Amino acid sequence: MPTLYAALDDRVLVVRGQRRSHCAQGTQWDCTERLREHDMECLAASPEHPERVFVGTVDSGLERSTDGGETWHAAGEFTDRVTAVTVSPHDPDTIWVGTEPSAVYRSTDGGVSFEKRDGLTDLLSANQWSFPPRPHTHHVRWLAVHPTDPDRIYVSIEAGAFVRSDDGGESWKPHPEGARRDNHTLATHPDVPSHVYTAASDGYAESADCGESWTYPQDGLDHRYVWGLAVDPGDPETVIISVAPGARTAHAPARAESYVYRKTGSSDSWELAMDGLGDPAGTVRAVLAAGDGAGEFAALTNRGIFRSHDAARTWHRLTIPWPEEYEQTVGRGLAVV
Repeated sequence: MPTLYAALDDRVLVVRGQRRSHCAQGTQWDCTERLREHDMECLAASPEHPERVFVGTVDSGLERSTDGGETWHAAGEFTDRVTAVTVSPHDPDTIWVGTEPSAVYRSTDGGVSFEKRDGLTDLLSANQWSFPPRPHTHHVRWLAVHPTDPDRIYVSIEAGAFVRSDDGGESWKPHPEGARRDNHTLATHPDVPSHVYTAASDGYAESADCGESWTYPQDGLDHRYVWGLAVDPGDPETVIISVAPGARTAHAPARAESYVYRKTGSSDSWELAMDGLGDPAGTVRAVLAAGDGAGEFAALTNRGIFRSHDAARTWHRLTIPWPEEYEQTVGRGLAVV
């Protein structure tokens, strides 16, 4: 059975399945709260080391657990807000971290120590980077590693740029023409290694050439503030995204309105994928994650944790306690291992 790690605003949920079944009603789940009283920003874990999980925070840098969330220790020596973290698909001991102000760090020893990859803010566009709620600064929102080239890294700056490195962060390429400038989530897929997917504040976009050029499939997408993104592990043409009418309805539980859309095959048309996710009104934008097999996805909202086994055609809410206080939170990270 998979383990799901879910970061809410102020705690991490460790959710373990007790027995495997493709019927949600036949699966027993155990949910434990961990790492309470921190201000969470992001989360990452890897199936190669399912008991090791990383959580970026506002107030205590990067936290690492090597025992499935039972105990936590500081990873590295971060004093800045840690806003992005990912585990390399090539080597689970290689961890990439992004911070606010925008900087990128790499660990090659499983998160014990980190080295800054200099030069990011030397790019000419950096003087135009700015995060609207805190306009004096900006941050790395997401990091993605090329599926077949461990030295090729994609970085989203919130807000201002899509940035790339082909040499493990030794040097950085400037923002390419046509790329979104406020990318929230990036994704890649091993079956199409040159492909990059992005969910951005001004819509969805794809690149088939490692970010050099972009297309913008928007047909059927009635809402354009795109936040979450995941790609079917078994089909790189099946993509799901979470969207909202705007930033306020995406992130504020009191005024929330959000949706999940699905695109399949070679079509550029999106369709709603809300069956089982509940009423869009009052639901904050979902954090989305690919599951552990073809057609499997997971979603985290303020209404619960959901799984799909049929490529997001239908969703089933996990049978775990979900107290009222959770409904006032916003999901910060989700991983299935």
